[in-house]
Amino acid sequence: MQDAIIRLESVTKSYNIGSPSETEVLHGIDLTIRRGDFIALMGPSGSGKSTLLNIIGLLDKPTSGRLLIHDVDTGTLDDAGLTRLRGHTIGFVFQHHMLISAFTAAENVMMPLVVDHGRSSAAIEDRARALLDEVGLTAVADNLAPNMSGGQQQRVAIARALAMAPDLVLADEPTGNLDSKSADDVFELMRRVNATGGSSFLIVTHNIELARRCDRIVEVIDGRIRT
Repeated sequence: MQDAIIRLESVTKSYNIGSPSETEVLHGIDLTIRRGDFIALMGPSGSGKSTLLNIIGLLDKPTSGRLLIHDVDTGTLDDAGLTRLRGHTIGFVFQHHMLISAFTAAENVMMPLVVDHGRSSAAIEDRARALLDEVGLTAVADNLAPNMSGGQQQRVAIARALAMAPDLVLADEPTGNLDSKSADDVFELMRRVNATGGSSFLIVTHNIELARRCDRIVEVIDGRIRT
């Protein structure tokens, strides 16, 4: 499918398979995420949002159905192949920024590139500082993570998610721990990155006002996508 980054075809996910407590959490999910999409993922607690996000992010595998990334059936890949595809295709932003407190903002942004290349370099540092400039944090590039505000830390997390130039950024409640002004600033930053940088975004949020500012809302209810 043209411009499709992610395609889920009849995806199910069950836990405790074969036991009396076997539970199917996702039921026949079909979903396509295309280049340039900016999508809100909504649903009540326990609806299957986190499970769906983990499957799209290659952190978990479907029980049945197919997940295709750029038309590659991920079910045919071994763990090394999945890790490589995840690292080069998907960026992650979490509700808790997950920064390394002993590292500066620049060092945190460098980490995905250092891991991928096996070493640091001047080019990697330049890339990290350019990303921090893009998210408006040039002035605090050398600050340790704990010495920044919550909004600044989440901006660093977004810059880190963009380090590998991913096709898709998965953001799990990225504004959930922020005050309303910081939340709005972080949301607008993601919108700007989406418009200018080309990365698609799938954002889990309970904030209906933010969701309505996305291009599309995907609602998960009892493990099914409501259409």
